[in-house]
This record gives sequence, C-alpha cells and structure tokens, in this order.
Amino acid sequence: MSEAKDARRRFGDRGEDLAAAFFLTRGFRLVARNWRCRAGEIDLIVARGETLHFIEIKTRRTDDYGHPEEAITPRKIAHLKRAIETYLQAATVQPRNYQADALAISLIPGKPPDFHYIEDIM
Repeated sequence: MSEAKDARRRFGDRGEDLAAAFFLTRGFRLVARNWRCRAGEIDLIVARGETLHFIEIKTRRTDDYGHPEEAITPRKIAHLKRAIETYLQAATVQPRNYQADALAISLIPGKPPDFHYIEDIM
C-alpha cells in the first residue's frame, strides 16, 4: 500500500474510532464495524433499544472542500441502501426497526472534533 493510501486509511480509522465512541457514550451498542459485502460497505452498525442504525461516516481534516456531510451523495446512499438490504437478508434475527444515519466529523487541526449526527438519510 502506498504511503498516501496508508495515511488516508489511518485517518479514516481514527474517524471510525471517534464515531464508535460517539455512539457508545450516547447509549448505543456496537454491532459491527466495516461490514462488507459485494454491494458495498457499512461503516458502523449500532443499536439502541429496538432500532438498528446503519451509519455512514465522513471525516474531514479541512473544510476546503465543504463539510463532511456534503460527501454523502445520492450515489453513496444508493450503495449504502444495497449493502443494508444484503445485511438484512443475511441476518438471522431481523431488527424490529432500522434506519440509515450519517455522522460527519470535522477534525480541524487545533480544534476539538466536531460531530454532526444526521438521522434517517434515506
């Protein structure tokens, strides 16, 4: 793996670690991280009560290209939807409720992390 790809992967992993902590401190239970299938990847799956939340995480270190949530395009949502459908087909226990959410994280150097949780993006 190239140095640039390795650095991007580490940065993405940091965002996912922060996202997991964000949800755990708010009473969610961690179900899975980086769940992959042919249709795509689900960054984080968490549950609270009887609802399963499929989370798309976007992390940015600068706002030069806009806010992180702006990277959640209709195409990205379509991929996420297909991955969720595949997950649900494979699940041995069907959730009573589920939804797709997004967590945008800004990691601007010198500032504390900024989280923007967006529920029900589909």
